[in-house]
Amino acid sequence: MQFDTVFRNVQVVDGSGSEPYNADVAITGDRIAAIGDLARCESAEIIDGQGKALAPGFIDVHTHDDTNVIRYPDCLPKISQGVTSVIVGNCGISASPTILAGDPPDPMNLLGKQQDFKYPTFASYAEAVMAAQPAVNVAALVGHTTLRNNEMDDLFRAASSEEIAAMKAKLHDAMAQGALGLSSGLAYASAKQAPTEEVMALAEELAEFDGIYTTHMRTEFEQILDAMEEAFTTGKHGKVPVVISHLKCAGAGNWGRTAEVLNLMEKTAKHQDVACDCYPYSASSSTLDLKQVTDEIDIFITWSESHPQHAGKMLKQIADDMNLPLMEAAEQLQPAGAVYHCMDEADVERVLKYRLTMVGSDGLPNDPHPHPRLWGSFPRVLGYYSRERQLFSLGQAIHKMTGMSAKRYCLKDRGEIREGAYADIVMFDPNTIIDVASFENPIAAAKGIDVVMVNGCISYQDGQVSNNRHGRFLHRHQD
Repeated sequence: MQFDTVFRNVQVVDGSGSEPYNADVAITGDRIAAIGDLARCESAEIIDGQGKALAPGFIDVHTHDDTNVIRYPDCLPKISQGVTSVIVGNCGISASPTILAGDPPDPMNLLGKQQDFKYPTFASYAEAVMAAQPAVNVAALVGHTTLRNNEMDDLFRAASSEEIAAMKAKLHDAMAQGALGLSSGLAYASAKQAPTEEVMALAEELAEFDGIYTTHMRTEFEQILDAMEEAFTTGKHGKVPVVISHLKCAGAGNWGRTAEVLNLMEKTAKHQDVACDCYPYSASSSTLDLKQVTDEIDIFITWSESHPQHAGKMLKQIADDMNLPLMEAAEQLQPAGAVYHCMDEADVERVLKYRLTMVGSDGLPNDPHPHPRLWGSFPRVLGYYSRERQLFSLGQAIHKMTGMSAKRYCLKDRGEIREGAYADIVMFDPNTIIDVASFENPIAAAKGIDVVMVNGCISYQDGQVSNNRHGRFLHRHQD
């Protein structure tokens, strides 16, 4: 039997949640052709794994790489940590379908500048990704805030029935063109005034296409249980699965409440299809939100358009330098970006371990001083939380990053090592894999990743992205 590539002597962690087993894995074209003892087989390329782990490529279910996969198609922050597929369009903000008349409103400005939003239809965005051929596969949600911005002259109010009808039509078209579903970012000022009924009306467009609803909820602070109930109600109304984005209990007064939060999730899961994602850090990152400014936590300013000289300092330090109260200093810095050290580590572990939790980085690739999650999330789960903290087994850790995610987002034949599945594969050393990116030095490739294969082609090896890129645009339910 002749194969293109054979990985020999590897521990296969297949993405199903099962524990590793020893085998050889053969690739022909873009698919996994055989698994087993392939010592007698012929192959154009043989990679001796020397007992290292072979897993499905990691699926980053929560990214803001919408325009970056086109502008910077090497996707180094992702491919270097073993990610082979990204889901964009989270938190209510997406690069399509949209054309901006002016500067992108907050938080759409996280995705790029006005000239980066040039995809009036979902299909035109998919075509642009395919033309760029990034190093990773890309699948996309449609953002509620993006739809609002297309139709509304003022984002700080509820949409009219005519505006909602226009948003629904655009969403319907995008779903027909292969979008995964709808995302919302109700915590942000640009969507805060949208009543639940506005989002529920949009969710009505999803079931026909077997779509999904994901949400950066209205709050992750004191009223978090109410916000969860709103998300579940929206999904129930639309008859679609719900994913709560980056589930956390934010704010010092909220620490320890993940037990309540996960109890509500578990209770709801008995009669409704619900899940969540989270990133493996106790600090969040976004634009500088005055509602989150407090002296109870450390707030690190990553960029500021009005006072760029203060980027890279703690807000408390900046307030001292400016001789201003904390809130006034924050107002002076706007628009700006921030990292909020707002979570309790025990809460992070509780959510990460929970049976319905997937891993998403929520990295912000355009931030000049990004949160380390952009470069380190997946190796951190494997190295720190699985190997060192023993929060879960290697098989369970990989499942949260691959098979569970592919199934949840209808990425057909991805997320598992089995015959016939796409050959999105990562080979790593389970004894040494670890994140290197830190809050002080956030731009650093992880250790322990040996080979990353995308659609049957080696795309990253020995710390280098290959010259040829092999990512694809993934339409919902696409073969």
